[in-house]
Amino acid sequence: MDLVSGVTTAAASTYGDGPLRIVAFDFGVKATMVRQLAARATVTVVPAGTSAAEVLALEPDGVFLSNGPGDPAALPGPRDVIADLLGRVPIFGICLGHQLLATALGGSTYKLPFGHHGANHPVQRLETGVVEITSQNHNYAVAAGSVPDAEVTHVNLNDGVIEGIRSRTAAAFSVQYHPEAAPGPHDARYLFGEFDALMRQSSGRAGLR
Repeated sequence: MDLVSGVTTAAASTYGDGPLRIVAFDFGVKATMVRQLAARATVTVVPAGTSAAEVLALEPDGVFLSNGPGDPAALPGPRDVIADLLGRVPIFGICLGHQLLATALGGSTYKLPFGHHGANHPVQRLETGVVEITSQNHNYAVAAGSVPDAEVTHVNLNDGVIEGIRSRTAAAFSVQYHPEAAPGPHDARYLFGEFDALMRQSSGRAGLR
């Protein structure tokens, strides 16, 4: 079932006043995500059904894919829009946004037996070996080996579930857990900084503050 249509915003709204411009898809976005993004950029939150052309007309430096409820396989429209945006603008996804990015890259998802819920989930960042203590709330996950154009960046140490991916050919990455969690662990808030750096690098605005 498409549960996102029942929770997404009806109209676009803008937050923050930074020099970078982010278009954030509202699949059920959390206020703390918007606050984290608005601390760095001007954020326009748009309905889940917004087209790629409408997004690009806003001339964003980056696109954010939010969390949200339900099965990503029930959202072919957003998946196709994300696929259209890949390679044209940097993309960062969280939770459902992570799953949708994976499917836009050609991957698949599956339903977990019990899901991941609550805090204190250990996730290892493969690049450094560092373990992050994370907050999670999802019932679906990205299938291992199903995303041809991505490397796995994070894994859940409890059950080996994929917790993060990065595209090999486009400026796009995502995580399954919640780096913005409030209240919750803040071990992964560096990811918002990585999105900031990716946007600045892609837009040639590295000197902006």
